[in-house]
Amino acid sequence: MNFSQTAESLLDRVLKGETRAMARMMSFAESSRDDHRVHLGSLYKYAGHAHVVGLTGVPGSGKSTLARCITLALRETGKRVGIVAVDPSSPFSGGAILGDRVRMGDLATDSGVFIRSLATRGSLGGLARAALDTADIMDAAGFDIVLIETVGVGQDEIDIATAAHTVIVTSAPGLGDGIQAIKAGVLEIADVHVVAKSDRPDAERTLGDLNAMLNLGLAGRGLSEWAVPVIATSAETGDGVYDLVRLIDEHFSHLKQSGELFARRKKIAEMRVLKAAEDIVRERIQLNCGDEIGPIFNDVFQRKIDPLTAAKMVLKRLNLVE
Repeated sequence: MNFSQTAESLLDRVLKGETRAMARMMSFAESSRDDHRVHLGSLYKYAGHAHVVGLTGVPGSGKSTLARCITLALRETGKRVGIVAVDPSSPFSGGAILGDRVRMGDLATDSGVFIRSLATRGSLGGLARAALDTADIMDAAGFDIVLIETVGVGQDEIDIATAAHTVIVTSAPGLGDGIQAIKAGVLEIADVHVVAKSDRPDAERTLGDLNAMLNLGLAGRGLSEWAVPVIATSAETGDGVYDLVRLIDEHFSHLKQSGELFARRKKIAEMRVLKAAEDIVRERIQLNCGDEIGPIFNDVFQRKIDPLTAAKMVLKRLNLVE
């Protein structure tokens, strides 16, 4: 069997929703090998149907537990759910810490749920490219909703706004100075705000703070047609989970009816092209400018040249600028 036949066979199995084929394709998503990327390129046109939901917020705000609760509620409606958990990389092994998989262990036996943990690997691009490729695989395999849970720190919180159709930002009482623990830019990307762990003390205060910021226009995307809701949930009692699932569905319906879904999907496509271009340039710099780039970095450090001039010097070595 030649390579093209092998690629076609693997793609067919993914499209049928075979879990082993999906897992193999997802391993290709974390690879930079050209022969692996060919598989993903063939799959891309079959995706684009799932509702992609981003879940972000500060560490400790209960994102993984909330993802589990959302998934259980969605499964009751018969929807198939894919979960992409973007974990921080282990500084020792380089792999994902996989804490999310541990917290979602009871979903592992459900054939209507597929969970994949990915390491960020210190990506300068924020949300790992592999996370979006993995979401495509779940999408093409027929999953109705794909939840992308971010690390909750760094650029990936902002990147999720241009990678998902619906963005949920979580906060929780008792995290330092309430919602001040959430960076302002993250507050502004929310389509839905969730105060998790609402059975804890000070939950009402956190809800009040968020509502006050919404009233000031500081905690939502600012779409006049969609009033960004604030909802309290509790994994302990189950309160609010079904209401949250209803809001997720209502937001997706709103996007479709208003035409905003088309606009968001177009922005996602633009972002992915630019991210891919950045990755290619970064790889070429590492491969072709390894010995030369060190002195340039050092000149910037010593303030002999500015960063923009240095960048142009590097790109000139790659024949990308005059």
